[in-house]
Amino acid sequence: MTFLSATLDRVKPSPTVALTGQVAALKAQGKDIIGLGAGEPDFDTPQNIKDAGVVAIALGKTKYTPVDGIPELKQAIVDKFKRDNGLDYTPAQVSVGTGGKQILYNALMATLNEGDEVVIPAPYWVSYPDMVLLAGGTPVIAEASLQTGFKLTADQLESAITDKTKWLIFNSPSNPTGAGYTREELKEITDVLMRHPHVWVMSDDMYEHLVYDDFEFTTPAKIEPRLYDRTLTVNGVSKAYAMTGWRIGYAAGPEALIKAMRKVQSQSTSNPCSISQYAAVEALNGTQDFIAPNNEIFKRRRDLVVEMLNAAAGIACPVPDGAFYVYPSIAGCIGKTSAGGAKIENDEDFCTALLEETGVAVVFGAAFGLSPNFRVSYATSDEALKEACTRIQTFCAGLT
Repeated sequence: MTFLSATLDRVKPSPTVALTGQVAALKAQGKDIIGLGAGEPDFDTPQNIKDAGVVAIALGKTKYTPVDGIPELKQAIVDKFKRDNGLDYTPAQVSVGTGGKQILYNALMATLNEGDEVVIPAPYWVSYPDMVLLAGGTPVIAEASLQTGFKLTADQLESAITDKTKWLIFNSPSNPTGAGYTREELKEITDVLMRHPHVWVMSDDMYEHLVYDDFEFTTPAKIEPRLYDRTLTVNGVSKAYAMTGWRIGYAAGPEALIKAMRKVQSQSTSNPCSISQYAAVEALNGTQDFIAPNNEIFKRRRDLVVEMLNAAAGIACPVPDGAFYVYPSIAGCIGKTSAGGAKIENDEDFCTALLEETGVAVVFGAAFGLSPNFRVSYATSDEALKEACTRIQTFCAGLT
């Protein structure tokens, strides 16, 4: 008899989490490593938000809370959806979890049966397919491409949907590409969904506020109000509010779904951290003035990285609309050999050799479902980015 669950055979550890651990271990050994793998702003949590957490501690807000969120936070989320997205929800339609990942996982666990399919556009966030597998479903990967701006077309979505499809997981702006769907592009997607009333949409809007240039964010339930009753709109405070360690994600959707998600959470983690919830109330209700200046910094870093990577031999790096990632193609590097003698047959080979020979850590594209590419997080200092991109240029110049 095997002790471990056979379910674990269906999934793999998160490659991004693994890389973060590897970078930390190499730095602890005294090696000169520049880590560009973590999807985490290098900004500190704004002071007003930290102060709200301190006040909550001082007031003794350290006990269990309702399973899926305190009333104050649920109301703040209701107000946020109305203010930012023009979506009307009630507190009973809101769920708060320990990060956006738990919200997504709860929804999948609450809805998927064996044989149910979930359409996931690639490139995708590394956890989507494995969460579907853990919940007993079947991920159906709909592969986008550099030619479509890493965005799923309506025809591709139509081809991926079957009578077994239960969800489409939608992410804009995207992790790992930073690609964002325009209103027109999103309308084409929602038009397809309207032709398939058995398909629900899980909209991961985590990077909503991290957009650049003239890009205007919107979300499926706003574009197509008739999708409201089969849309779970997911968000959180981790990225725009620099609160990754506080671990607060949330979603709003049909009350029956939220109730089912609450049941899952009640028998797993129970409530999110009480202190984090009170800090998140301040994040959503308090000043938003820091978001625009932070975005200007991210935009400057984006432009720096895109310019320097496009100057590297064999690399083509598109300009993302949002988030803080670029997803360059390394098609021009495949089949070559590095200065250190490593044969570059795929993007994992490229990233392994890059780390070993230059100390730059990036995540290989196969982890996100589309190769040959790699992901760079530019949520770090200008100096680190310049040095990392210089090393990448040197590495590529040495390929023969």
